[in-house]
Amino acid sequence: MALVPCRECQKKISENAVSCPECGAPFPSRREWRGPGFEWKSQKTLFGHPLIHIAFGRNEKGKLRVAKGFIAIGQFAVGAFTVAQFGIGLIFGLGQFIFGLTAVAQIAITALFGCGQVAIGYVAVGQLVFGYYGLAQVGIAKYLWSFGRKDPEALDFFSRLGEKIGLSLDQYFRK
Repeated sequence: MALVPCRECQKKISENAVSCPECGAPFPSRREWRGPGFEWKSQKTLFGHPLIHIAFGRNEKGKLRVAKGFIAIGQFAVGAFTVAQFGIGLIFGLGQFIFGLTAVAQIAITALFGCGQVAIGYVAVGQLVFGYYGLAQVGIAKYLWSFGRKDPEALDFFSRLGEKIGLSLDQYFRK
């Protein structure tokens, strides 16, 4: 096992050291350290942002990596289209906790359409919803179709919506 200089403090350390015993630098024998995690940006850009940005983990300074691109993928992400644990999808988001125009997420907070365990939006579909039109197990909406409330306007809206996307929902609503 060879001794090499730490990239931060230049003290001699084992080339296999996980951290420098003098200064605490992580993986001190590596010439470059970009932190635990992964980051990739496409060369193509759109309005000054990468077309695709993928980021997970932390950078060399210990800060969380945030994916920012037209298509953003990561634990934390902001983009027109986002796939993230926590994200902002300006047009669409998919993930655990998403804000945006439209989203499919465990918690979807949207302006237009949200689908999730908890969904908030003009049209909200999920277990617990808040919206103008709601399809839910439980919810608050002007027009709501749920176990406790079967609004005919909600039935008509969701039936027409289903037809537009190629689904026949009548078998579920008309029982």
